Amino acid sequence: MSLHGFDRLYADADAQAARTAVAAMGGDDPTVLQALRIAADRGWVAPIVVGSERAIRATADAAAIRLDGFRIVAAEGDDLAASAVAEVKQGRAQILMKGRVATPALMKAVLDAEKGLRAGRVIGQFVLLEIARDGRRFLLADTGVTVRPTLEQKADLVHSAAALARALGADRPRIALMSATESVNPALPDTAEAAALQARNEAGDFLGCAVQGPLSFDLAYAADSGDKKHIGGAVVGAADVMVFPDLLSANLTVKAIMYTADCRFGGVLLGASAPIVFMSRADATATRLNSLALALRLTARPTRLDREST
Repeated sequence: MSLHGFDRLYADADAQAARTAVAAMGGDDPTVLQALRIAADRGWVAPIVVGSERAIRATADAAAIRLDGFRIVAAEGDDLAASAVAEVKQGRAQILMKGRVATPALMKAVLDAEKGLRAGRVIGQFVLLEIARDGRRFLLADTGVTVRPTLEQKADLVHSAAALARALGADRPRIALMSATESVNPALPDTAEAAALQARNEAGDFLGCAVQGPLSFDLAYAADSGDKKHIGGAVVGAADVMVFPDLLSANLTVKAIMYTADCRFGGVLLGASAPIVFMSRADATATRLNSLALALRLTARPTRLDREST
């Protein structure tokens, strides 16, 4: 079964019974405010915008964005990220959203041992891509946080990926462990780690999903690639999730697709105690709205990230 796409996520968000509170960190960004305005008008969210009140109001005025129904939490400098995280930590918001704030500041507040949103898991960015030409939907990870994940961190990302794919409708998620080749090569240490994770899946470490690797992009994506290369497997040509060996390969791949393909996309951070809407500062309003819809699916169908659930 294919992952649910953004049309389905939007329809489900439209149908939800109550608004979900979202705390936007650094809200003086017109695309953030516009996405929250659209989401609020559709009944999805109750926006909490954290930042300089003067800057937030000036940004909204310049872009002709109404702020009725928004709650502004005044905070600046070092207090900004911590104040937004506190809205989630104290139960006043269920989703955190990145706005005009540097990623290191966001991560510092999220990972604060006492006041942050630690949940004992590896935090990674998961991007949902929907490519219209091929009718394909799949997740990519980790495209934004961990530079060189260890074997155990990769295993944790696989658990999170399987849980997210299930929340998006996959009964048995198919997870590809990505590399430049489909063979174990001593010159590419990640290929050995991919093979080790596949073996752990076969031994029962990742219940209810298919994990295969190493796989090149064509083998994970294209339905006819396995026949051409004489390689089989449940994941070949049908990956629901692509887990990359490092941030460099993941980030280059996802941005290359975003900027050259006819696609829709949105992303969240998983591994904290609440979903975090997390995309680039260069992204448009539509991408931020897509990301909100994805995060709302996670609050409606929480992803249990314990190992027993996956």
